[in-house]
Amino acid sequence: MHQQEQKITAFPPSQKTTIKRIPQRGSYQSDTIYDILDEGLVCHVGFVFDGQPFVIPTAYGRVDDILYIHGSPASRMLKSLQQGINVCITVTLLDGLVLARSAFHHSMNYRSVVIFGTATLVQNTVEKLAALKAFTEHVIAGRWQEVRSPNQNELAGTIVLSLPIVEASAKVRTGGPLDAEADYQLPVWAGEIPLKLSATTPIPDSRLDTEIALPAYVSHYKRSAFMSC
Repeated sequence: MHQQEQKITAFPPSQKTTIKRIPQRGSYQSDTIYDILDEGLVCHVGFVFDGQPFVIPTAYGRVDDILYIHGSPASRMLKSLQQGINVCITVTLLDGLVLARSAFHHSMNYRSVVIFGTATLVQNTVEKLAALKAFTEHVIAGRWQEVRSPNQNELAGTIVLSLPIVEASAKVRTGGPLDAEADYQLPVWAGEIPLKLSATTPIPDSRLDTEIALPAYVSHYKRSAFMSC
């Protein structure tokens, strides 16, 4: 399994990760980037296969400065990525709608991360299990210790790829609308509509033993950048 020798505090901006549009919203700090990754659930993987561009949504997990993705050996995406081709991975969290006094200045509040690099196939069983644990704990912390671990057939039927996080940046927008000065006199409501991902009442499986209690990590489930994933 990958061992981090020294904590990365920031990623040097590269030609691909440098924020050019409203650069003051950009961040290269690892804490900002990792918090966004840890709160998100789905990433979008961009790559070129057979001369055609693809963007595929998938789940992911993070261990230190490594991002892991996984899936079936039949996956075209995973078959392509393990060949060492360039990949771009993005994660976006939508925090709110920003309503301005003019149509032009409407916006959204968001937190996003872009990562560039090349992925490699995880062949070491210990690292592979650690990655699968990271996937599970990323979705819901505390689950891995209660469920059955993957057996040999399941391990063989799952491909795990690792992508070192070395070329990455974040972009964040917060706050209200930024109208043209003259538009502040218009009799139009302006402001923010905050949005968040929240869980509703858990629905037990139809074949669940009625004596099995609802775990606290299910009844109190929420997404947060401060989850221990």
